[in-house]
Amino acid sequence: MRALYYDAFGAPVTVTEVPDPAVPDGAALIRVAASGLCRSDWHAWAGHDDSVSLPHVPGHEFAGVVEAVGAGVEHWRAGDRVTAPFVNGCGRCEWCRSGQAQVCPQQTQPGFTHWGSHAELVVVRAADLNLVAVPDGLAFDAAASLGCRFATAFRALTARAHVREGEWVAVYGAGGVGLSAVMIAAALGARPIAVDRSPAALELARQLGAAETVLSDDSTPGAIADLTGGGADVSVDAVGSVATAGAAVRSLRRRGRHVQIGLLTGGPALPLDRVIGWELDVLGSHGMSATDYPAMLDLVASGAVSPQALLGARVGLAEAARLLPLAETAPPVGIAVLDPTRD
Repeated sequence: MRALYYDAFGAPVTVTEVPDPAVPDGAALIRVAASGLCRSDWHAWAGHDDSVSLPHVPGHEFAGVVEAVGAGVEHWRAGDRVTAPFVNGCGRCEWCRSGQAQVCPQQTQPGFTHWGSHAELVVVRAADLNLVAVPDGLAFDAAASLGCRFATAFRALTARAHVREGEWVAVYGAGGVGLSAVMIAAALGARPIAVDRSPAALELARQLGAAETVLSDDSTPGAIADLTGGGADVSVDAVGSVATAGAAVRSLRRRGRHVQIGLLTGGPALPLDRVIGWELDVLGSHGMSATDYPAMLDLVASGAVSPQALLGARVGLAEAARLLPLAETAPPVGIAVLDPTRD
């Protein structure tokens, strides 16, 4: 198969022919129709994730068609339209059995623990637990965004922050996960505030339901306090940096809730004096289990949210190889999607 490939962290990403992946017992082989280009792929390429071994094929949010299944798979057959969370549970531990596969200690992650979806084929382990059917009316490009950014934002707002109607939600970062959070917050009846350094990204956020937008600088927490009459009820760091995590926490009103989505390298210097004195909740959110997809897909089917509106460029393998190392410094507006059938 053809795939994006690198053999050293920070090395050039190339388009290379590599062996088709084997299909272990309980797994499914997926022919990739679309694979989202995500900042987490940049973290893997930069060497920030200990689970990645070299050489490597990146890519972790995808949709496609089942090509083959391994021994023991009961619920899926060749030809099924599917996607999967970026965190794949083992299906056996207490966390998977209780519906919390996103924190499975034995989890696998395509594009991290094994070769990923920036390729023509990708393997999903424990397929009966981790695969999700893609409705016929949902295009593969849009379905690819569900596995990481959209699902992560959905669970962060609904199951972690428990966002309520009328609440102010400050979202730092108007990339794929941040724009997803803006759209979902608006659909929940909340009032999202999008924060970003890109005017183009903020304009897209307005189109997707942001009640307010703020061009990011050192005064942003104060600007949010002024807009909201004391601070946001919920803040989300959808970037993953010391600066954005700290600013997001400082944007909260007393007894507010912060959700950390963006991946961080090292621990941020959070204003813990503020966390203590104002009784703030600081929450982590790590994807979403396949068992929780029905509620999200119902919201999509209702028309309240439209993952299609998040899509940006559709690129081939060569352009994706060029873009991946740039994700830290030049993130695209919207979600760029790789079509592995294109050069």
